[in-house]
Amino acid sequence: MNLLIDQAVYGGAGLARADGKAIFVPFTLPGETVEAEIVADKGGFSTAELQSVLDPSPARTVPPCAYFGQCGGCHYQHASYAAQVEMKRAILRETLERARIREIPDIEAVAAEPLGYRNRIRLHVQANPFSLCYKLRKSHTNLPVTTCPIAGPVLQRAIETLSQEGEALGLAAFVTEIELFAAPDEAVLIVSLWTDYPASEANSFLDKMSPQLRQLLPEIQGLGIFAMEKARTTTRLLAHSGAESLIYFSGTHCYRVSLASFFQVNRFLIDPLVQLVTAGESGGAAWDLYAGVGLFSLPLAETFSAITAVESSPSAVRDLRENLRGAKHRVVASDTAAFLRQARHHRQSAPDLVVVDPPRAGLLRDVTTALGKIRPRKITYVSCDPATLSRDLAALLESGYRLRKMHLLDLFPQTYHIESVTHLSLD
Repeated sequence: MNLLIDQAVYGGAGLARADGKAIFVPFTLPGETVEAEIVADKGGFSTAELQSVLDPSPARTVPPCAYFGQCGGCHYQHASYAAQVEMKRAILRETLERARIREIPDIEAVAAEPLGYRNRIRLHVQANPFSLCYKLRKSHTNLPVTTCPIAGPVLQRAIETLSQEGEALGLAAFVTEIELFAAPDEAVLIVSLWTDYPASEANSFLDKMSPQLRQLLPEIQGLGIFAMEKARTTTRLLAHSGAESLIYFSGTHCYRVSLASFFQVNRFLIDPLVQLVTAGESGGAAWDLYAGVGLFSLPLAETFSAITAVESSPSAVRDLRENLRGAKHRVVASDTAAFLRQARHHRQSAPDLVVVDPPRAGLLRDVTTALGKIRPRKITYVSCDPATLSRDLAALLESGYRLRKMHLLDLFPQTYHIESVTHLSLD
């Protein structure tokens, strides 16, 4: 059928309507007339696949990646970058409005280079024929790739080198996934490998393979092998060679980031993100919840009398303690909900500022309820999901907070993912 695309929606598709039913069509842009085929009827809505663009948007452009449309990683390469940012801003505002959030401030967009921005990528290893792979869109099937335009230059070189030499290195027989993480100047690279083999074999494999790989990629300063478990959340290190971490410089600060620790992936926007969260903030006490390796804790320690940094990942906690060494701080190895329960139980004084940077699931009710009762003067919410952000903001607004400022940071160009920073206060 022929469809007119009304708007972009979170998840990467365009929304059209036919006979009163919503139809979601990937790889389309607002205002376009397209031919699409319905592939699934879900009752209240349908999903379709794009067949052809009959009347293209002026924002439509040629994708920079040969794998676009097949690879599940990118969703917006068919749109000019300016259009991508505007679509995300509209989606964020519309999501907040659907949650009945009122008095939404102007959403200012912060963007940078749309390609070559990632400092970290993770690929699957296919044994026969040997190749490094992402996954096909809407599939668990491997998609062999030899390039990735959103990866930084040193990661691009690593993909090319490993695609050519990986089989000779023995990766096909031993490794299931590989992750590459680069320092901001791209002079240092650390590599994580995942395997189904036991620790005894991991050590011997690494001893044999590591010198050869470092000769091919001299930027590599450390390699680690992790156990591959069904949940794919393991951080159990089986063996390592060289450095287990790299030093990541951001602004005037440096952070130790270990092989298994999370760190923001957009090498161009980490400094602006830190500035948006921390600039102009000062006072007595600040809590950094979901602190990671201390991206926000470290600069906040310079302007607050005391910092409490809360993190549950063992690897990140170790980095956090190192990164905050010498600062007036308290590191709490705990999940955020448990920390807040203890804070309320001991009737801790409300801090001047709370920074929250939760995973995609957001804060959830336990955390928003606790914050509403503890009542810090200010809350800064770093979000990677507009739906969970809207739910959590609605709960915080019911507790008496007001929205002050909101920024959209395009940390993930070419994808539908939306990162935002929202400032709330009681006054």
